[in-house]
Amino acid sequence: MTTSMPPRQNPIEKVSYGDLTRLFLRLSLTAFGGPVAHIAMGEDEIVTRRKWMTREDYLDLVAATNLIPGPNSTEVMIHVGYVTRGISGALVAGACFIGPAFLLTLVLAILYVSSGQIPQIEALLWGIKPVIVAIIAQAGYRLAVTALKNGALWVLFAAAMGLVLFTDVPEVLVMIGAGVVYGLYVAGFGGAVVGLGAFVPRLTGEPFHMPTISPTWLQAAAAIPPSLWDIFFYFLKIGAVLFGSGYVLITYIQQDVVNGFGWLTGRQLLDAVAIGQLTPGPVSTTVAVVGYIVAGLPGAVVATAGIFLPSFVLVILTAPLIPKMRQSKFLGGFLSGVNAGVIAAIVVTLLELTNAALKTLEGGAWSPVAIGLAAVAGVLLIRYKVNASWLIVLGGVVGVIAAAIGLAG
Repeated sequence: MTTSMPPRQNPIEKVSYGDLTRLFLRLSLTAFGGPVAHIAMGEDEIVTRRKWMTREDYLDLVAATNLIPGPNSTEVMIHVGYVTRGISGALVAGACFIGPAFLLTLVLAILYVSSGQIPQIEALLWGIKPVIVAIIAQAGYRLAVTALKNGALWVLFAAAMGLVLFTDVPEVLVMIGAGVVYGLYVAGFGGAVVGLGAFVPRLTGEPFHMPTISPTWLQAAAAIPPSLWDIFFYFLKIGAVLFGSGYVLITYIQQDVVNGFGWLTGRQLLDAVAIGQLTPGPVSTTVAVVGYIVAGLPGAVVATAGIFLPSFVLVILTAPLIPKMRQSKFLGGFLSGVNAGVIAAIVVTLLELTNAALKTLEGGAWSPVAIGLAAVAGVLLIRYKVNASWLIVLGGVVGVIAAAIGLAG
């Protein structure tokens, strides 16, 4: 069944390859804070400042990335490139968002392997985190105003928040479930919605465990140093089945690369994750550290190529379907329901990040400096429309100065 409304048309003017290159290179170098922060910064730059697309269309891209495997925020950026310049735009946007972050991660990996230590830049990150909180809060509010258009979506949003906060159901399943429920609701299948509601307690009563990938041929060869093909093929398979944020990747690496294959020690994995956290851009560039530890520079390159290649393929294949989905009552409602679940995930992430970001450098009580930094960043964003990238730089500088004069502790 379809509605009489045509799909939303993208109101943007022609976006040049130079525009895509400049924006996504800058985002790659300044987008700290993980996938939700990346999506928030993208909303500020792409929707609010450049008006390359409407907020509704941007939300649909975010929703669509939760329906395919791969790192969410990277796929959103690839989607934006596709919407603005087609397949070539998708390749440019994705490469520019991944490339600089990969190079920064590689530099830290080289320093780590050569010295056995991670460069200490905690003060820089400590100052950036409160700014990230302000950026996510502002973008989350704007996206919520757009996504939660009626009372039913608000109820769905509240239910999704409850599931994310108080159950073991993964966020991606909550989002997809919200999409199915609202799709059935707008299509007129109220009884099916009630039936799904009765099924929810069964779903939440048993913890969900992500499946692991443990190819037997690799396990048998655990004592033999892996080839570049082994590294590439393993991370290619991970990229093809990894749902949710890049943080889920860590579980796979622990279970397979550390426990199964013996490529890394547990300590090396922790250090690789720390390096991934220290650098901006996609969290999944953590695999570059793993690849470098295992097989040097070629290992870093093939691991990174493997983890991100499925994202390009899947986005290019599915992107043309998104506008058509809005023409169907069920599928249009499905996207709206997923968007409500996305907003719930953003709010939960914001709550968790706020508690962590406003603490002192030693991790004790909330720091007055961090609280003030978040408040000032919020005012500059909302009142004076200051670019989020400049606020990231400002936060890092404040963090270093505060640590140097003893105000960060």
